[in-house]
Amino acid sequence: MKKLFKGLIFFTLMMVVLAGCSTKAPESSDSKQDGDKDNTVKIGLSISTLNNPFFVSLKEGAEAEAKAAGAEIIVVDAQNDSAKQVSDIEDLIQKDIDVLLVNPTDASAVTAAIESANSADIPVITVDRSAEGGEVVAHIASDNVAGGKMAGDFILEKLGNKGKVVELEGIAGSSAARERGEGFHKSIDAVADIEVVAKQTADFDRAKGLSVMENILQGNKDIQAIFAHNDEMALGAVEALQAAGLKDVLVVGFDATDDAVKAVEAGTMAATVAQKPTLIGEQGVKTAVKVAAGEKVEKFIPIELELVKK
Repeated sequence: MKKLFKGLIFFTLMMVVLAGCSTKAPESSDSKQDGDKDNTVKIGLSISTLNNPFFVSLKEGAEAEAKAAGAEIIVVDAQNDSAKQVSDIEDLIQKDIDVLLVNPTDASAVTAAIESANSADIPVITVDRSAEGGEVVAHIASDNVAGGKMAGDFILEKLGNKGKVVELEGIAGSSAARERGEGFHKSIDAVADIEVVAKQTADFDRAKGLSVMENILQGNKDIQAIFAHNDEMALGAVEALQAAGLKDVLVVGFDATDDAVKAVEAGTMAATVAQKPTLIGEQGVKTAVKVAAGEKVEKFIPIELELVKK
């Protein structure tokens, strides 16, 4: 009888163990189906350079929006090197990003990287600067042509349609430099008594803006205005003017960085075209999240411009 009782207990225990083995815990990895994967959107952001306050603000706007949306964002800095940007984007692709945001260093050179993302079925969105090749689902930026014209119109108004002007250009090959220059010349080329006496690239860099402007002033100090394709170059030009003792030259920049706005308030710069980089970054991430969810988005998403003057 005792043996029978022990046998029943053993049988009962075995049934419980077997039942436990056949029942999967709700939290176990075996119970997850393919459709239950992590739904967090992973976004890659390749920025041309973080050595420029404008792009730092763009990055911060993107990161803040990603946090608010519950998305993951990986930011890489190309350091104004188009070859590094291509390599950075290849690395982002290997990290299984869902969407690529790219701020091209060079509109043409970035094409190969965008095409690599296309081949990997990763949607691409350009921010602030456009690309010349590859498939891009959306471009988010201010209208650089309109901004350049805005700067030109302001200079014409202040100079009474007469004077000598210097143009400091951004990185050759970048869409921002090309488009801002185009808009500027749409304005001033229509006026006979305005002459562009010098037109040189300073690569969107403050130190280069200073050195390029110093070289220009060595050959000709008879200028009435400077249009720089961004504020960093404009601020470098201001330093060169101050060192040369020139106080009445109008300097107009582009981006409305904190330093430039302070310079406008102080009167050392005449104006700057505000692009709102934080908003560009925010809108980039919002658009990326929509694209990842399969929503249709506009091909061009404009960000409002504003002329900041004293």
